[in-house]
Amino acid sequence: MNERSSNKNSQPSKKVDTCLSIEQEIVKAIREQRNRLAITQNELSRRTGIDQGDISKLEHGTRNPSLKLLKRLAEGLELDLIVRFVPKEEKGNGDSQQEDEKS
Repeated sequence: MNERSSNKNSQPSKKVDTCLSIEQEIVKAIREQRNRLAITQNELSRRTGIDQGDISKLEHGTRNPSLKLLKRLAEGLELDLIVRFVPKEEKGNGDSQQEDEKS
């Protein structure tokens, strides 16, 4: 019984991880890359010209970055920034694609 309880408890946390908002994904990417590079917020500030306090706010999710700021962060973090708009999937769209592939 304990195993079932622990499995049930672990499943929702996975769901939360896969359903991050775009803001949370950006915060996570900034923090993870900064840690990979082993640089401080002060060093990232020096590289980007963004105030260290603003970097802290970004990493804590209390400030949303503009596209201009994201470009500067990407440069300082040695990353490419890719922004794209993707059409929303319609329900049943997969069925019509499968039918087209069969023809």
